Amino acid sequence: MKIVVAPDSFKGSLTAIEVSDAIEKGIREVFPEAEIIKIPMADGGDGTVQCLVNATGGKILEEKVIGPLGNEVWAFYGILGDRKTAIVEMAAASGLTLVPENKRDPLITTTYGTGQLIKAALNQGCRKMIIGIGGSATNDGGAGMVQALGTKLLDKDGEEIGFGGGELKKIVKIDISCMDKRLSDIKVLAASDVNNPLCGPQGASRIYGPQKGATPEIIEELDESLAYFAELIKRDLHKDIKDIPGAGAAGGLGASLIAFLN
Repeated sequence: MKIVVAPDSFKGSLTAIEVSDAIEKGIREVFPEAEIIKIPMADGGDGTVQCLVNATGGKILEEKVIGPLGNEVWAFYGILGDRKTAIVEMAAASGLTLVPENKRDPLITTTYGTGQLIKAALNQGCRKMIIGIGGSATNDGGAGMVQALGTKLLDKDGEEIGFGGGELKKIVKIDISCMDKRLSDIKVLAASDVNNPLCGPQGASRIYGPQKGATPEIIEELDESLAYFAELIKRDLHKDIKDIPGAGAAGGLGASLIAFLN
């Protein structure tokens, strides 16, 4: 008997590899002679890096980055077996599992660490990147990510805004003149299992805000802030990303991948 075990992760508890091992153990108790083929799956969230690295014979590298709450954390990214493609799992640097439940607040959580992982992959010579955008603790529209990559999001005094979705309405100008020039020479693919737009009833804030700690009042504030950020992107970058399917993935990180890295 041949049995293929191909699970995704169990969110917040087990990785896809751990689920595969547990299922194999259960099968062996009933069918000890079975041929079991384990193929852990991923959808862009937790476990994506490990699955693709294992499947291609790649490697995982660790990097100290700014976590979602602004403190330093150890994160990781992968380089696939072709030695040219990086796989970045935003959850590793900006994920919900990095934030204790009593500290979840999408007004302050940031994707800055995700941008640092992308930069680390650039430093390794990677010129193609797969960005897994699931499992986020953030709702900053990817603002932190682009700041880490050199974009300046400036307030009325010409100073850079702080971290979090609550800072977006302070932006009066987007300056990409100092953005990492290497980004223009790479191909970026977003791995996501959702097609939510950035704003509105099915947008990032209303659908995913509650699990990140947002109250109804905060959800409204975040939705308005993302809409404002989208208008600035349209004005300064000439890209209309507000209603693109998937722009709302990972608290709007999808929108910034489209606007700044596409």
